[in-house]
Amino acid sequence: MTTIQKTISSVNVDERATLSMRSGDTVRVWQKIKEGEKTRLQAFEGLVLARKHGAESGATFTVRKVMDGVGVERIFPLYSPSIDKIEIIRRSKVRRSKLYFVREKATKEIRHQMRKYIAQNKDLNTDTKHNKSEGATEKKAEPVLEEVKA
Repeated sequence: MTTIQKTISSVNVDERATLSMRSGDTVRVWQKIKEGEKTRLQAFEGLVLARKHGAESGATFTVRKVMDGVGVERIFPLYSPSIDKIEIIRRSKVRRSKLYFVREKATKEIRHQMRKYIAQNKDLNTDTKHNKSEGATEKKAEPVLEEVKA
């Protein structure tokens, strides 16, 4: 009996299934983007927060990166034909399989850094104790001179 093998997807399924990507890894995902008639590759590099559904056909992974102080997360299907390749850049030892707590930790850290920055530069402080508006000036008490009538 002969078996006929048909290629439905351009993705190398065996290679993607054995990809040892896990939470805590820093990855670079090369995605094919079609603009008009041309296609180009665009990289999305960040921290893997979660990998869901193992190696089955609906497997996904979530990647987070910070651009211009704003956290950006993308959920990629593991077997998507629009993904050209996935590069594992760095491995980190983590003790959780889902790293969703990184979202809050990052915002707390940014808030803490902003506090330090504001404390160093009193002119940029938005607090009413330290910030004096340009138009308003403090009036100093002027001594009142009384005329003495003789």
